[in-house]
Order: sequence, then structure tokens, then C-alpha cells
Amino acid sequence: MINCEQASTICNKKQYKEATLFERINLSLHLLICKACSSFSKKNSKLTVLCNKADLHLLSEREKTKMKETIERSI
Repeated sequence: MINCEQASTICNKKQYKEATLFERINLSLHLLICKACSSFSKKNSKLTVLCNKADLHLLSEREKTKMKETIERSI
């Protein structure tokens, strides 16, 4: 049986479709007996759905560099 820390790691891996079948089975068994991890898993799933709906995009490396330079100049 996995512990809560392992369950949260697997839950996060599952979110990105990186969890193995064995990990998903162990997570499912753990969620049956652990209310805290079950709640975490449900909230994590909702967060994933909301992020996908938000159509988020990452900053390019150029944008990151420019932002960093602006911050450093203001210090």
C-alpha cells in the first residue's frame, strides 16, 4: 500500500498522463481508504479542467529574459 505522499505524487503524474497502470491502480486503492487524498485528487482534477479551459500560454524565453531584465533594473 502506498502512503499519502506517494499518492499525491502519483496523482500529479496522472494529471499529466505520466502515471503507469500499476501506479494508477495503487492510487485508486489508496483513494478508497483515504479521504484527504481523495479530496486532493478531486480538487487536482478540477484544477486541470479549469487550466485547460483558460487556454493558458507560456512566456517565450525572450519574454522571460525581458521581464527579468526589467525587474533587475528596477531594484
